[in-house]
Amino acid sequence: MYLEHFGLNEPPFKITPITEFFFSGANRGEILNALIYAITDSEGIIKISGEVGSGKTMLCRMLLDRLPTNIKAIYLANPSLTRDELLYAIADGLELDLEGQRVSVLLQNLNNHLVAKYNQGERCVVLVDEAHAMPLDTLEELRLLYNLQIGKHKLIQIVLFGQPELDIKLEQNNMRQLKDRIVHHFNMQPLSKKVIEEYLLFRMRAAGYHGPNIFSPAAINLIGKASSGLMRRVNILADKSLLAAFVENTHNIETRHVQAAIRDSEISAMSPWMDKNKIAIAGGITLSVLALAIAGWMLGRSDTTNTPTIAAVQTSRIVPANLALAPTPVAIPASSAPIESQITQNVPTLQLAVALQTHSSPSSVTAATSGNAAPNSSSTTVKSSSKKAVSSTNTDVQDKNLPASDTLLQQRLAATKDMLAHVDKNGVSIQLYYTEDAKPLRIERFLSRAKSLGKLSEIYIIPIKIKGKDGYRVLYGVYSNNEEARKGMNELPQRYKDAFAPTLNSLDSY
Repeated sequence: MYLEHFGLNEPPFKITPITEFFFSGANRGEILNALIYAITDSEGIIKISGEVGSGKTMLCRMLLDRLPTNIKAIYLANPSLTRDELLYAIADGLELDLEGQRVSVLLQNLNNHLVAKYNQGERCVVLVDEAHAMPLDTLEELRLLYNLQIGKHKLIQIVLFGQPELDIKLEQNNMRQLKDRIVHHFNMQPLSKKVIEEYLLFRMRAAGYHGPNIFSPAAINLIGKASSGLMRRVNILADKSLLAAFVENTHNIETRHVQAAIRDSEISAMSPWMDKNKIAIAGGITLSVLALAIAGWMLGRSDTTNTPTIAAVQTSRIVPANLALAPTPVAIPASSAPIESQITQNVPTLQLAVALQTHSSPSSVTAATSGNAAPNSSSTTVKSSSKKAVSSTNTDVQDKNLPASDTLLQQRLAATKDMLAHVDKNGVSIQLYYTEDAKPLRIERFLSRAKSLGKLSEIYIIPIKIKGKDGYRVLYGVYSNNEEARKGMNELPQRYKDAFAPTLNSLDSY
């Protein structure tokens, strides 16, 4: 109805997943590239979780389009299958006529077929949409299928797309064997206000619009609040807002149009939108230290026929300095083992910081640990840059002014406060990890080891609140821009590279 009015070729905000409208911002593009890498050259079950309308199905459709031709993808849109129905569905996907066969015969035939395909250089991946609705027995059958292998190589890959209820289901005691095999985790986070602005204009452009952004800042902010940053809600409200503006014969979308869309959609805002201490913003998945592996994988692949476009992995936008992102919490066990080894056991191997990048789109504040610096050394590491350098401060001097009874944690909290008061607005740091449960003693032990490494002055601690719980964000160093911070990631102590999943974080939101 409003297409000609706005100069559009087609509706820009359909809620049906259409790959031409795939938005690669908010880390969606990086997640897609990471998924392709994990399926092609890695092992382990993969899980993608996110709220209703966060873009999981669109991501799944894109994955189907981008997988190399030697990988046979079986898409299960209906997860409400029994164990036997699951096996028959996979057999149908492999074009095997096994109807009426006993389960034992069916399994043997599936295994033989997968072995033959593997010997021909082909592989199989099962993509399960709405996996949170899959019965527990069927999920267990998936785990058993994943166990099929030839020599040291798995014959089938499993990718689970589901709502947060999937995480709850996997916490059940009888699901621990499946959960232990999930080594790659991705979380589809809501969009921030800045990213919503980019998203709206992207969809308009994809639909043929050539003019300036017609959504006012106030309208964008209201769409964000009412949608809670969820893509499907954004689409619904944007579509109805265009219709309201068309009826009014105006080309600018203002708050009154969005308010009319909200009333018509019966959508009300959820919990406070984009509270930086409660919700991860704009695609904040934590992408892991397999970045280097991905970079080598991309550079080393000589056959690019039908392989996904992954140049963005090397050149993706890194943490704009005006957005904050809270990545997935890291649960630290209460063992006496070094915190680095504990986190290694809990951080998913492949929350990929795609090719040294981490968190495209929104920025995230990252907490790092530091070691005691020699007297007069600056605690704020500032790398050279063509841009204005970050102001440095001598935290060792500040530490000396603190009472001797102060703990290392108290010292670094004070140093962090001083750093944030002086940091340049473009300042960027490297997040080593963060935890949603405040355990000062564990942080203290970590800082003590950082001190023994001579890196204490590089560590900054930011108190955070996740889901109502107090925690800490651990940052390493301060850099003048993203490029310098990426170089800093390469220069991290090997111990930190092995133990953590470093990501870039903007400091301007603090």
